[in-house]
Amino acid sequence: MRTMTDVLDPAAAQAGVRQLATFVVDGLLCGVDVLTVQEVIRHQTMTPVPCAPRVVEGLINLRGQIVTAIDMRRRLGLPERPDALLSMNVVVRTAEGVVSLLVDEIGDVVEVKPDWFEVTPDTIGATVRTVIDGVYKLSGRLLFIVDVERIASVEGLGD
Repeated sequence: MRTMTDVLDPAAAQAGVRQLATFVVDGLLCGVDVLTVQEVIRHQTMTPVPCAPRVVEGLINLRGQIVTAIDMRRRLGLPERPDALLSMNVVVRTAEGVVSLLVDEIGDVVEVKPDWFEVTPDTIGATVRTVIDGVYKLSGRLLFIVDVERIASVEGLGD
């Protein structure tokens, strides 16, 4: 059975190369499978959600579709975003629907090879480890692989 990755780049799929959409959160280079990304948009006005977990920044209206916006800094237990830095939206598809990940900046789509993959290092904090599938070693930098299903699961996070 052919996958969407096979259609996008059959040679890369054959070699086990993975395409990741990247973004930066408080200096961390993160990535999600490019096929989960619906779109990337600049900062949007949000409607707050009373009594929602602290990681839920609010709701955005995406051409009539109401989308939950999750602050990636809060979700990863990182310092708050400076007021002068407007977030960007990486809109991803999950099993439960569409969610927007609020990030500091958008990166590129990168191709990574299987032999660059490493399990998440033990030195990474527990909060980050719960939503990271592992890392890819790039030249001089680690690329954290974000599990969009676990990121979007905010039940039980409380305030």
